[in-house]
Amino acid sequence: MLYVISKKFQKNLKYIFLNKMFTFVGVKTENMLLKVEKRWVIAFIITVIVAMVSLFWPTQLPVASSGVFLEENNLVGADIAWLLASSGLVLLMTPGLSFFYGGMVGKKNIISTMLQSFIALGVISLVWVVVGFSLSFGDSLGFYIGKEHYGIIGNPFSFTFFNQVGVLPHSKMAPTVPFILFALFQMKFAVITPAIITGSFAERVRFVSYLLFIVLFSLFIYAPLAHMVWSGDGFLVKFFGIKDFAGGTVVHMSAGFAALAGALMIGKRKNDHHEPSNITYVILGTGMLWFGWFGFNSGSALAANATAAMAFGTTTISSASAMMTWIFFDRINGRKISALGACIGAVVGLVAITPACGYVSIAESIFIGFISAIVSNMAVNWKKLKSVDDTLDVFACHGIGGIMGMILTAIFARGENASLLHGGVGVFAHHMTALLLVSVFTFFGALVIYKITDFIIPLRVEETSEELGLDISQHNESI
Repeated sequence: MLYVISKKFQKNLKYIFLNKMFTFVGVKTENMLLKVEKRWVIAFIITVIVAMVSLFWPTQLPVASSGVFLEENNLVGADIAWLLASSGLVLLMTPGLSFFYGGMVGKKNIISTMLQSFIALGVISLVWVVVGFSLSFGDSLGFYIGKEHYGIIGNPFSFTFFNQVGVLPHSKMAPTVPFILFALFQMKFAVITPAIITGSFAERVRFVSYLLFIVLFSLFIYAPLAHMVWSGDGFLVKFFGIKDFAGGTVVHMSAGFAALAGALMIGKRKNDHHEPSNITYVILGTGMLWFGWFGFNSGSALAANATAAMAFGTTTISSASAMMTWIFFDRINGRKISALGACIGAVVGLVAITPACGYVSIAESIFIGFISAIVSNMAVNWKKLKSVDDTLDVFACHGIGGIMGMILTAIFARGENASLLHGGVGVFAHHMTALLLVSVFTFFGALVIYKITDFIIPLRVEETSEELGLDISQHNESI
């Protein structure tokens, strides 16, 4: 009895001490006494390890005229300025996506949904510096067909902790700008890709599980795709001749199919009907995305040149065409013209033009936006797809939009034998084959990653937490 009383006294004394200490600094004791779960301790330890290793990792400066890196006098000021601006624009897209998604969910899940997008800026940026850039653009690891080598993924030790990533231009990757600028520009693409996925399982995913998933997705889905499409030795570009100017395949198709896999894996919400909580957020997010998309597409020219200018034009015109098509198509199908529909249509147009933006004309971009909006709109309202609780229709917009972009690029891309309409029947066939391979790889690859994540930390929140809302249950915050 005395022992029990003593323990209670110690506990009360500890509480009083903590209360005094944390009241002094303005922190509520109740929050400080929450049980710290092992997974958060592990997450913090991993962060500590990354920070400490970065201090001692040997960093070598690139050597000019080595065959890999060029002299500093190869740098072009206009290209540097444009890519710096483009990098900032692409970064803006992630908070834009936060507002876009946040306004579409229910009121009790706004903060959690926005944070799931925004946190990617922190998580994926670190992953990119440590090993992501190496896996995406490092020395090719793959296989041989005859004497030809085809890369599947980059060597993880090529640019670990940005080793060899400095101010000198790389001879093959953006030879007129500092290599570090190219690496940071590409990082923004890696950041927004997993953020796009979040809309599919909004309102029911455990935050710590989501963090683990996006790390695994970036390493095992995004990085191989980026290498196979954008690395000169990559399998999809070298063998199939795939054209993806700014990420229709690498970003939007991968995110779309991963979103579909996630919605199927995690299952439906207990209450799968909700009204968008804040349409003004959606409009603001759409404006930020549209603005940032100029860096996304035009910046992918990697230079201040005519191609960048054309990509700038095709990007905005495709989006305009898709927006108008979406709202009119809604109306002729008995639905009201809505701000939400206009915003979704605009984003679909941006998605669809992304792989083709540097290869097609302004006139062709109008058609691309038009037909993609119709197909995506039909997908959004398709009963069979509606039976899958893809909360914010990520697959119908980004997945279908990316597929349409890939198909239409293979039809309209300009150049000798570059597409179906320009004598490239074989190119079109290769694109369709690659489309099938990418779809299978991203869907089933993501499904495996979801299962691994769920095995380590359950993906779905408890029913009571879902009912309460993720803002309160996951973050103890509310609007």
